[in-house]
Amino acid sequence: MCSFPKKARSFWQQSARSSRIALVLTAIAVVVLAFLGRTWMLTEHQNDRAIQKSRIEPVIFVPGSSATIQRFNSLFTTLNEEDSGSKNHSVLKVQVNADGSLSYSGHLSSANRQPFIVIGFEKNQDNYPTIQADGQSMETVMSDLQSKYHFRSFSAVGHSNGGLIWTDYLENYYSSNNFHIRTLMTLGTPYNFSESSDTKKTTMLSDFIDGSDNLPTDLSVYSIAGSDDYTDDGNVNVQSVLSGKYIFQKKVAKYTQTTVSGDNAQHSKLPENPEVVNLIRELILDNKAGRRGLSTNQLKKEAPATDKDKN
Repeated sequence: MCSFPKKARSFWQQSARSSRIALVLTAIAVVVLAFLGRTWMLTEHQNDRAIQKSRIEPVIFVPGSSATIQRFNSLFTTLNEEDSGSKNHSVLKVQVNADGSLSYSGHLSSANRQPFIVIGFEKNQDNYPTIQADGQSMETVMSDLQSKYHFRSFSAVGHSNGGLIWTDYLENYYSSNNFHIRTLMTLGTPYNFSESSDTKKTTMLSDFIDGSDNLPTDLSVYSIAGSDDYTDDGNVNVQSVLSGKYIFQKKVAKYTQTTVSGDNAQHSKLPENPEVVNLIRELILDNKAGRRGLSTNQLKKEAPATDKDKN
């Protein structure tokens, strides 16, 4: 008859001890979470301050399909020969490997306000799904670059399908809360892939048109085509390049189309074309267009379409 109260007391004593242990564990967990939360907030605050204080505005280059992170070496050599001494642009290269990991090479110097960054992709086949996948990967790369080098403002250059990757990123993954892109320059970018008629829109072009409301409204875009006869650059049809107008016009602050010719106007040589080098210097590095409007000295007026162009 007396065993029940003893069992009850034992039960309640054990319950009380368990409750005290639970309270202690809860208190420890609260302290640990508070400490981790404060550490995270301090880290984020320090990162935000570093980004706000940063004076660098890198120019970020993306090569086209089948090209490597070495694609712009000749362009960089030319620009750095013209900007010798303290104005030299350091070069950092990032490769997105097939497994999604990032490989860094070169260096980024904060001593130069506009260092060069190249983002290349091991998976870079010439098709729309790959362009979409690389556009998504850009979000990871840009976040990683910002965490390492604390920049917010940047300009972008895309050669060939590199311009398509930038367009996909800007429409689907870019956040104005984290970044501010000033200028996008695309070189021989086939916005309508291999279509030579702008009345036949590929799935990719239609998707870009549908997503164009997501583009940064304060962005300046320069689309450059290379050609000797205003038909193609040996690889990409000029009309496909000019189809970019359906994406950017009336969606961004400024959209300009131009065609360059002469030496190195072929598709693969556009980054070394003397006129392209001058345009990169004036519109991105010197940013004269941003200060005084469109440069009529450097930008050629778009040539009127010929009957051959319309076919």
